Amino acid sequence: MVDGLENVVIVVEDRPEDGTLDLLGLYDGVALTERGQYGFGEMPDRIVLYREPLLAICDDLESLRDEIHVTLVHEIGHFYGIDDARLHELGWA
Repeated sequence: MVDGLENVVIVVEDRPEDGTLDLLGLYDGVALTERGQYGFGEMPDRIVLYREPLLAICDDLESLRDEIHVTLVHEIGHFYGIDDARLHELGWA
């Protein structure tokens, strides 16, 4: 469990809607740093992992596990309001 990661679901889909293999994951929601009043009744944010793109770049189970880990950390970073540039600086891209 990650501290503060509440009302977030993690789902796996085959590919992004555009059908490309370029995107490994997606954060779909409002980052904590951009939220105003947040209370009861909001739909959960989503972190989507894309199965086919992940499998396409991994040669074995170990590299798949590593890439899923990096992708999850990257998308969780977006939940906390960290942008792509900073995630790249931190090595989570």
